[in-house]
Amino acid sequence: MKAVQVVGYHDKLQLTEIPEPTITGPLDVIVKIGGAGVCRTDIHILEGQWEAKSGVSLPYTIGHENAGWVHAVGDAVTNVAVGDKVILHPLITCGLCTACRDGDDVHCENSEFPGINTNGGYAEYLRTTARSVVKIDDSLEPADVAALADAGLTAYHAAAKVARVTRPGQYCVIMGAGGLGHIGIQVLKAISGVTLVVLDRNPAAVGLAVEIGADIGIVADGTQVQQVLDLTGGKGAHAVLDFVGEGGATAEGVAMLRQAGNYFVVGYGENINVPTIDIISTEINFIGNLVGSYNDLNELMILAAQGKVTLHTTTYRLDEFQQALDDLDAGRVRGRAILIP
Repeated sequence: MKAVQVVGYHDKLQLTEIPEPTITGPLDVIVKIGGAGVCRTDIHILEGQWEAKSGVSLPYTIGHENAGWVHAVGDAVTNVAVGDKVILHPLITCGLCTACRDGDDVHCENSEFPGINTNGGYAEYLRTTARSVVKIDDSLEPADVAALADAGLTAYHAAAKVARVTRPGQYCVIMGAGGLGHIGIQVLKAISGVTLVVLDRNPAAVGLAVEIGADIGIVADGTQVQQVLDLTGGKGAHAVLDFVGEGGATAEGVAMLRQAGNYFVVGYGENINVPTIDIISTEINFIGNLVGSYNDLNELMILAAQGKVTLHTTTYRLDEFQQALDDLDAGRVRGRAILIP
């Protein structure tokens, strides 16, 4: 089958022919890929940022946002059948460790992460397990929801945390209205009464944010911190949901946060530099967010089927992977880029 593989860090990906995955265990599921999301993490992988953490052997197939149709199943699989449309939870999990038994799949002690530390979905087929496949509604197509498997799941996971600690009428600043941000906006609009203030450097992204539910859109032109403080009577936002995490965003985000506020970190790339006396004197909290649980993904698919979360996509053929990555890196992608084998 055709697959796009990492052959070396700081090198370009290569399209090559590799064997199709086969059933090796009773709970295995082979999925024919209908869409694979192109994520900024894929660029970070090529830059070598994940080399030490993942420990993956090269070459391997990239791609961690995947959806498609069930192609083959192991003899113990009962939750899906050949032909079912599915989206894949990013992790392959054991189901036996304490985290899995708590429903906290993302912290499985024995997990594999297709596209990160084992073969992913920039390919025609992918092997996962029965624990990782979520059936999707007949009204949804794999290519339309593929990026919800990670970008959407991460955004939902973080937005649900915001919803649990905020009340209607309070303020949440969303930093970044791109691939993840535009999903987080829709999720919060669907499950929370919080007032959404969305910041982005790109005026078009701000316009899209307002179209899909943001209460206030602000172009990040250097005056955004003061604009947020003015909106909140000088007190700052109750929550900041940061989908950027680099380029000075964290310092600005902290400056927009009120006392006892919560800073939800999703984007990454720089350090948060805050004097500890400022943290204790204001009792602000920093909360990390990594993907989400199987149940989070199932709930997100319900919102998608209800039409409350729509993924804005730009599609590319599998052999156009380099163009997709280049467009993403240059900020030319509106929403999420999707590879279709």
